[in-house]
Amino acid sequence: MKLHLSDARTGAGRFLKRTLIMRITLIASALLVAAASLAAQAPQPGPVLTLEEAVRLATRNNPGHQRTLTARARAGSALRSAYGALMPQISTSFSSGFREGRPQFFAGQQFGSGSDVLSSSTDLSLSLNLSGSSLMAPRAGRATVEATEAEITSSEQTLRSQVIQQYLNVLQAQSRAVMQETLLVGVQAQLELARARAQVGAANQLDVRRAEVLVGQQQVALLQARNQVEVDKLRLFQQMGVPQPPNVQLSSEFPVTEPTLKIADLMDMARRSNPQLNALRSRERSAGVNVGQARSSYLPSFSLRTGVGGFTEKTRDIEARIRGAQLDAAQSRADCFTTDSIRRGVGLSSIGQQCAGIAFTPDLEARIRDANSQFPFSMTRDPITVSASLSLPIFDGFRREEQVQQATATRRDAQYAVREQELRLTADVTTANLNLTTAYRTAQLQEENARTARIALALAEERFRVGATSFIEVTTARSDFERAETDRINAIYEFHKAFATLEAAVGRSLR
Repeated sequence: MKLHLSDARTGAGRFLKRTLIMRITLIASALLVAAASLAAQAPQPGPVLTLEEAVRLATRNNPGHQRTLTARARAGSALRSAYGALMPQISTSFSSGFREGRPQFFAGQQFGSGSDVLSSSTDLSLSLNLSGSSLMAPRAGRATVEATEAEITSSEQTLRSQVIQQYLNVLQAQSRAVMQETLLVGVQAQLELARARAQVGAANQLDVRRAEVLVGQQQVALLQARNQVEVDKLRLFQQMGVPQPPNVQLSSEFPVTEPTLKIADLMDMARRSNPQLNALRSRERSAGVNVGQARSSYLPSFSLRTGVGGFTEKTRDIEARIRGAQLDAAQSRADCFTTDSIRRGVGLSSIGQQCAGIAFTPDLEARIRDANSQFPFSMTRDPITVSASLSLPIFDGFRREEQVQQATATRRDAQYAVREQELRLTADVTTANLNLTTAYRTAQLQEENARTARIALALAEERFRVGATSFIEVTTARSDFERAETDRINAIYEFHKAFATLEAAVGRSLR
């Protein structure tokens, strides 16, 4: 039996083809088993976080924004204090004292009681002070409250923009990680194919080594991509101000749609809605009120005061006071006899009738004991006092002029800040709109480039599978696809970030 050379070659080709088909089938089965194993080992999905929830949590928990909210309480307290300055100030006091029963001497005369004395006193006073500055303080306080609220709104809008940008960073990193996972599966399949071809003599060991290096490089790229996902998540939850739960999933989707906004409409919305511009305008109005308040220091001020008080004391040795009163009565009676007899020259009988009423009686003793028992709260009221004054400052060392100049300069600075923000706003909105349009067109072009690179990679892999090309062509096509796919992902998220930047410049949502 004779065998022709062509028949031998045909048989070898059929054997090689069957071998390659079997190897490819085994590779596909192995990849399916590996994918199922990875899916089983993958961490269970955690809680779902939408963009709206992320913004809401950040508004409630971000420390920087919460620190801004404390200005609201301070401004409200200052406004209440400004209104309170227009109301009378009421104060009361109660005091108690002790004096040792030891006499004091002044100019050779003895004063004081020979007994310990306890005393108490109380006072109730009312005062009202009005000036031009205090009359304008409520208006200035209201302007400060409005400016504070505008700054809080600006802080909230800035925080929202930061959260959106970081949320997009996480999604972008996740898309890159998914791309690296896809590329790793592809290069692993190419490695198995290169090994199969090398076993049947259709490829050399150089192709196998190149495929092994490519798998190692892709594993490193996937490791770094997954690490970047975790880092961006940590940054996101840092801005939100809450701990990061395990395996959190970001679920918000952002479609790429052609922007149809007109620059004139955007500028009109920005002038009305931009929180930073509104905050600066509120500060300008507040500075204008402060100028009027500073000028009011040239006006007169009015003050009104009134008060009432009381006093009581208690002698610890009441008997000594009674004896003293008895001695005083006896001395007065004796002085009455002596003084009247000398002055009038009358007889003792007449003097006795006139001085008979001077005596220490039981009724007087009862009154002394009753007065001594009033301590500490039954007091003798002092006279009510009322005073009013009107003052007009004439010269105070140019302090009023300095205050007016400082308030005027502050208002001028606020006006310049508003003008500066208006110019910046025009440039920011126009630039953001141009960047958004460019980002949309770039995303379209990168989508087409990635589609073309994907087709080229598929053709190169097919050519390598049938032995029509070397592994170098597959590596080059794969590099082109990775670069094109990375550019496509970046272009998509740059479009979304440009949209978020435009929303931040305008000061409101545009989707």
